Amino acid sequence: MIINGRDIAEEIIAALSRERDSFGGEIKLGVLLSAGDAASESYVRIKERVAQRLRVTLVREFVSAETTTEVAVHAVQWVFKDLHGIIVQLPLPPQIDTERVLAAITPTLDVDAMNPAVQDSDRAVHPPVAEALAEILTRSNVSLRGQRAVVVGAGRLVGQPCANLLRQMGAHVSVITQTEGSLDQLKTADVVVLGAGNPGMVKPEMLKPGVILFDAGTSESSGKVVGDADPACADVASIFTPVPGGVGPIAVALLFKNLFTLLKK
Repeated sequence: MIINGRDIAEEIIAALSRERDSFGGEIKLGVLLSAGDAASESYVRIKERVAQRLRVTLVREFVSAETTTEVAVHAVQWVFKDLHGIIVQLPLPPQIDTERVLAAITPTLDVDAMNPAVQDSDRAVHPPVAEALAEILTRSNVSLRGQRAVVVGAGRLVGQPCANLLRQMGAHVSVITQTEGSLDQLKTADVVVLGAGNPGMVKPEMLKPGVILFDAGTSESSGKVVGDADPACADVASIFTPVPGGVGPIAVALLFKNLFTLLKK
């Protein structure tokens, strides 16, 4: 089954549109991003299209190769302090201490659930990519208890939160990185989550027939946005999320669901 993430996202956005009137007034969402980073600006434009539909105003603040960590932290703590939510669009320029910037996000404004100083059990909302996986599993009526899961990549946006989610759902989870584990582990996995950003690195023969395959790795190849899985992997998977059009649209919709949840709290 190939998941149509755009259709699921549309359902979520439609529900949020009906909820929007209950808030009244202007809703503002701050976005900190790297100036001149084409990928970051592209991702923000996708979020802005949903924001416009929900009558949410995006307020951009740019950082550059000359921006210090202190300036970036100031933007999060003070430039955005009167807004209703904050996104730090990764990656930030290398001279900026990303951990410090994320730790500066007020928890009640943290729509991406990225502040590393907050325990998962204390969060009012959860990372949108992990929640997108949960949404798909719920809609597919799938339980992961006792299943063997492998997560490729340990990044803040995909790997870490998805591994935590799968453990909470009762799966036995292994995480593969450039320095730990091997892609050979995919052959016996019941569930695979890809978040490496390595175009087409996973081929059908590397997977167990009937695997649940979540491709959440995005990168550019020959001018196109592609995932970590060869599209032919859909032929061996029982559930497959394509790139584009799979996990991504759902995660964006759930980011705004998080915004509304924080507003209510």
